[in-house]
Amino acid sequence: MKIAVVKEQAAGERRVAATPETVKKFIGLGAQVSVEAGAGLTASVADTDYAAAGASVADRAATVAGADIILGVQGPDVASIAGANPGAWIAAGLNPFGERARVDAYAAAGYEALAMEFMPRITRAQSMDILSSQSNLSGYKAVLDAAGEYGKAFPMMMTAAGTVSAAKAFIMGVGVAGLQAIATARRLGAQVSATDVRAATKEQIESLGAKAIFVEKVAGIEGEGSGGYATEMSDEYKAAQAELVSAHIAKQDIVITTALIPGRPAPRLITDAQIATMKPGSVIVDLAVEQGGNVEGAVAGEVVIRHGVKIVGHRNVPSRLATDTSALFSRNLFNFLSAFWDKEKNAPVLDEEIGNAIRLTQGGKVVNERLLG
Repeated sequence: MKIAVVKEQAAGERRVAATPETVKKFIGLGAQVSVEAGAGLTASVADTDYAAAGASVADRAATVAGADIILGVQGPDVASIAGANPGAWIAAGLNPFGERARVDAYAAAGYEALAMEFMPRITRAQSMDILSSQSNLSGYKAVLDAAGEYGKAFPMMMTAAGTVSAAKAFIMGVGVAGLQAIATARRLGAQVSATDVRAATKEQIESLGAKAIFVEKVAGIEGEGSGGYATEMSDEYKAAQAELVSAHIAKQDIVITTALIPGRPAPRLITDAQIATMKPGSVIVDLAVEQGGNVEGAVAGEVVIRHGVKIVGHRNVPSRLATDTSALFSRNLFNFLSAFWDKEKNAPVLDEEIGNAIRLTQGGKVVNERLLG
């Protein structure tokens, strides 16, 4: 069983899909591990560290030659892995809805593509969930990015020259990223409030010491879709929420938006008119900017200014903390493969519940129901 770890080729991608820690663990299972030279450099992992862990380090062609499993952060270009064994697994974040042509190419080449972001949100798969591990650090980094752009201090400070008021931070969307953003903004001393369409998150918000901002007594506040994700809301709810948010957002210094609906454009949470009500010098960080954005006027890869308000739209936020996000991503991959490792076959054998959820291609065809429906 040969596992290949490839160097990421996507622009701006600094993460790596295995660390010396997980390389050792894979070898302990009985696998042979090959790592492409330079794969970990941008995540602060030297080739010598992989070699010391027991991996062979080589160029891409030698790394993927005869590979049974290819690990990546983002999906590798199909032409670059041509030497892999027929039916080889590709386990990575594959962006199936945004990169459908690449999924079709995997099928045509006979590979079995496993989209790690399709991991079901069930208890036994929590340690395999790349969306949660990466979103956690994205929420943390979003607050630091906001603090870097904000021209004032976050905490209240009492000085001989007078008092500095605490920043007011508003988190919109309380999933994994939102909860970490609340906790981080609180640690920095901000006055934090948060909102979500899922009524169940109110208790979570308050448990972190933030104020919950919720629409009350309007149909459709449940907002809980399959797998714990938010879903589309009723028009009545959207109108009530917009009115509530407009009144609240005008008083905020920092706003961080995190709302995503899998397979669909990000919902619009903040309009240009609402931005215009904010104080000059305020900062909005849009973590959904690459899926169309929660904020009107946000631009992927840029920090723009509208009505005196900075709108931060960094791409690939997890990659901005590459060392830590790589460590977590790599453990997700190891936890996934090791959970299904068959010692007799010296290979992982997937069950139906998780296998059918994440498998995109098999036997030369696209087989995942979410892509066929």
